[in-house]
Amino acid sequence: MVAQPFVSTKENRLDAKHRVSVPASFRQVLAKQDLTGFYFLKARNHPALECFGKPVLEYYESLQADAPPLRNDEYDIHAHDIFGECDLLEFDDQGRVTLSAELIEFLGITERVVFVGLNQKFQIWSPERFANVRQQRMERAHIAAKPREAGA
Repeated sequence: MVAQPFVSTKENRLDAKHRVSVPASFRQVLAKQDLTGFYFLKARNHPALECFGKPVLEYYESLQADAPPLRNDEYDIHAHDIFGECDLLEFDDQGRVTLSAELIEFLGITERVVFVGLNQKFQIWSPERFANVRQQRMERAHIAAKPREAGA
């Protein structure tokens, strides 16, 4: 269970220096984890960033806690998938992060950035690319809720 979840969907402007303000509520969650930024991975199935704090990283650490780290291909595969591909974006003194040109290209961002709270993590998207995904997610959530509503 998450002490405080990432919630809401917010859109902010990317400035000329490739900086974007991270929503204050997201920064507050991360500050409670003693972080001055957030970890991220490129999403596998979407042009989005999967962003998270210490609890998610600690979860993956715990999965490997009993595995021998040396000369162990399975350990290397799983560790590389998260830790080898993960990076950290740190906040400046105004709560912004700077996105590299490579990340901006991957995301397809031009002027605006969407932050999507997803409980233990949040995602970063271009608004144009997220619009269709948002609609699909809402439709799937509506369909999934119908059997629960009928049984209530």
